[in-house]
Amino acid sequence: MSQLQVELVAADRKVWEGEASQVSARSIEGELGIMPGHTPLLGVLVEGEVRIHGEGGIRTATVDGGFLSVDHDRVTILAEAVDASGMGN
Repeated sequence: MSQLQVELVAADRKVWEGEASQVSARSIEGELGIMPGHTPLLGVLVEGEVRIHGEGGIRTATVDGGFLSVDHDRVTILAEAVDASGMGN
């Protein structure tokens, strides 16, 4: 099965990078669910939780807003501040 390449970046550091089967986040237009094969997208995120579904379960991080970009199964999430306490290792 195809996977997404995900990168979660705060203003001051790369928070997490890895593979996932799905990414969920809230944008100004509502909840986004990204899976492999998703059409290219640039979304503006609102404050809330980002969920990254992978082999090890669901990793969560809270962002203060930011942007989510999807292109060719590559998802990049950029935020000014990220609380990554739910990201695990």
